[in-house]
Amino acid sequence: MNTSYPNQKPSLLTAIAVMTLTSGVINLFWGFIASATALGTIIGVICLPITILPTILGVFEIIYAAKLLSAQPEAVKPSQSIAVFQILTFFIGNIFSMVVGILTLIFYNDQSVKEYFAKINGTQIYAPIQPPSMPEILPAPSDPALPEPELMEEPARPKRIRKVAGK
Repeated sequence: MNTSYPNQKPSLLTAIAVMTLTSGVINLFWGFIASATALGTIIGVICLPITILPTILGVFEIIYAAKLLSAQPEAVKPSQSIAVFQILTFFIGNIFSMVVGILTLIFYNDQSVKEYFAKINGTQIYAPIQPPSMPEILPAPSDPALPEPELMEEPARPKRIRKVAGK
């Protein structure tokens, strides 16, 4: 994608960072609202640990997005675990984070994003290994000088004669 400027971030990486930051802010507010609502009832107090989870995810999302958006690139790896947790927020009703998680996983598989992460982490990208192709098996050319081998038939089994009782 961005082949003209080698130090520039790929646009998909910027999209990942902005979407993750937005999802983090939404999860932060979502968690606060869910926790405040849960504190209003006795059963909600018991369920309070579940309502805090979006807040915790929101904090991790904001920290990760800040690392991706920083002017000085930090050695960070693609966080597929954050993307999976974003998808799991579907169970608490947060559709936006679910969509962000799916798009993030798709964008991580882009070649320019993989190359950028490899560059900032100092690792090398290996091309996928192609399995060796099987050579075609062609029939051997028949040489007229060589006689064709004869196929031998199996000897016939002798027939069993049944003895009739009483004769």
